[in-house]
Amino acid sequence: MPRKTTTAANQPTALVTGASSGIGQALAQRYALAGYDVVLVARSADKLQELAQTLRTDHQVQAHVLAADLSVPGAAAKLAAAVQKKKLNIDVLVNCAGVLHQGPFADMQPSIHQQMIDLNISGLTAMVAAFLPSLRERAAQGHRVRILNVASIAAFQPVPMLATYAATKAYVLSLGESLAEEFKGTGITVTTLCPGMTATAMLSGAAGANSKISQIPGFMISPVDSVVQQAFDACQRGDAICVPGAINQAFVLGSRSTPKWLVRKLGGLVGRNAL
Repeated sequence: MPRKTTTAANQPTALVTGASSGIGQALAQRYALAGYDVVLVARSADKLQELAQTLRTDHQVQAHVLAADLSVPGAAAKLAAAVQKKKLNIDVLVNCAGVLHQGPFADMQPSIHQQMIDLNISGLTAMVAAFLPSLRERAAQGHRVRILNVASIAAFQPVPMLATYAATKAYVLSLGESLAEEFKGTGITVTTLCPGMTATAMLSGAAGANSKISQIPGFMISPVDSVVQQAFDACQRGDAICVPGAINQAFVLGSRSTPKWLVRKLGGLVGRNAL
């Protein structure tokens, strides 16, 4: 896709957290393909620099690298200050940084549960809060402003063996749906991406730790490019929720129309036997 002819002042920019791998990296690539300048955020500066150079070469966009550990209190505010210092105007805020640990709740150290809460919940919330003033200013100037938060299909039901992770993603979904309504009429849209199992390094890592995951049928695992394209399109439209894939959509529809006690029982059956 050819880059749009625009001036530096009005060139749209997307900031993507968790950009060093997986869905975050693919989203950064997709926005660059669409002609957006990008701000790449993750803990690994080396991986981000490599990606930034690729995006500059392949798509002729500006790619900025800001390494940050968003699980650390205050990191989001420092990141927002760094973006402001560089005089970058963010049009799309993509919150993709997240961590997953699976296994029996009682077998995990308290620090592991806290790590998921610190990044998946606290870090994401802090990012929205820290960047909202500049996003609102950008929207007031007539620019199309969007927030894309990455949750999971696990947000729709309790998942034994993924208890804390699923709970953190349920928070992300609830926050996103609330803000989508709260921000109506402000020029800011909020989309929550809820992918199912996706072919990324995170899934490979989980499969390495649990042989049952490697036995999951291939048709239940979505290609990352397909997930990202659907997420990009949903965010551009301003959809409140994006669930990629027909199987995942049917699952979500079923879980929302099924009595809570039955959803819990089915989740327990799946979690104990598949995870």
